[in-house]
Amino acid sequence: MHAGDTAVELMKRSVAATHGPQVLGGVGGFAGLWDASALTRFTRPILATSTDGVGTKIAIAQALDKHDTIGQDLVGMVVDDIVVVGAAPLFMTDYIACGRVVPERIAAIVDGIARACAATRTALVGGETAEHPDLMAPDDYDVAGAAVGVVEADRLLGADRVREGDAVLALASSGLHSNGYSLVRRIVRDAGLRYDTRVEDYGTSLGEALLEPTRLYTADLLDVLDGPDGGAVHALGHVTGGGLAANLARVLPPGARVDVDRSTWTPTPVFTVLAELGGFPLADVEGAWNLGIGMFAVVEASAAARIAASLDAAGIRTWPVGAVEHAPADASYVQGAKGVDGGAVRLVGAYGV
Repeated sequence: MHAGDTAVELMKRSVAATHGPQVLGGVGGFAGLWDASALTRFTRPILATSTDGVGTKIAIAQALDKHDTIGQDLVGMVVDDIVVVGAAPLFMTDYIACGRVVPERIAAIVDGIARACAATRTALVGGETAEHPDLMAPDDYDVAGAAVGVVEADRLLGADRVREGDAVLALASSGLHSNGYSLVRRIVRDAGLRYDTRVEDYGTSLGEALLEPTRLYTADLLDVLDGPDGGAVHALGHVTGGGLAANLARVLPPGARVDVDRSTWTPTPVFTVLAELGGFPLADVEGAWNLGIGMFAVVEASAAARIAASLDAAGIRTWPVGAVEHAPADASYVQGAKGVDGGAVRLVGAYGV
């Protein structure tokens, strides 16, 4: 009980920094409160919700005893799914399960969550920390979160807006983000490496490169959506589990296909070194790692250059990788994903060098 109360006291300031006038009650209540009267400005508000975790990337944070970045990974996995439909996030809650509450560790995790919530304009309205001493080792933990956003009905993004001739833009990732870490850990283990090993191609230790936090796209994408070219954005695809082709295919309509040109970018060393260590051609890990693309944007071709320039100016390198066409797709394409009867995508050509 004392450790839990101490953890709450340590995190209160960072959590409170995410609160605007819509948040009621502060920190520590049984439920987070958010004043929904703010939605009266919408004609037909559509609520969007998403939930996720960080996966086995946590094992590397635990191995290095470094816990201040994993919270950003959690927010990226949850909130950047919400912006995919054009929604602005409203609030988020988190859940941390651990074998033993170490207040400073819990506070570091939540501080990372709070900083990322502030960066994505999301209120962190509540959370829960639970000790599971009979299920988890004392220094083990896992994190999960859920968020809610809102979008005006006539501004909802998705496959129904996509048209033939639309340009497909790639938005650069910051690294591995939070997917494919079971493969990463297997490669590191089989190579006999330690996470504190310095890797010259990375300029850091192996573990530091692998803990690079997930890039947050929400605020910059919302700025585009609220700007003069917002109506030209038809669909967004967040590159998470399932890799490149599958996550773009999910936001295309049936009958549409895209050839993503690998020659338009060069995967960064965090990917190439791991693939070489594991003995994998890069094409073999396109379903596990993002290989340098964290988000796709499907936009009107006439606005593509302006949208890319806006995102570049915000610090997100953005470039065209293909175009939407309506044509038959053979078995070389990934068609739909995760139960979605979507379009078809394949990667073509060779990666840039």
